[in-house]
Amino acid sequence: MNKSARIVEVGPRDGLQNETVSISPAVRARFALALAAAGLRDIEVGAFVRPDRVPQMAGTEEVLSLLTELPS
Repeated sequence: MNKSARIVEVGPRDGLQNETVSISPAVRARFALALAAAGLRDIEVGAFVRPDRVPQMAGTEEVLSLLTELPS
């Protein structure tokens, strides 16, 4: 039996999709970096969906481009 578990943080994706206001890609990237600095290893930072359907995920490409200084 495998005695380990993989925990995936989805707040920057699932959590922010429920917000009524859009959050800038820069703020979303800082959020993801703060989670990584806190020790989380697997973080879903966005989704590639149509912005007219899920406007909070617009700019996911920019979020990813800003994640260049991930903690090791």
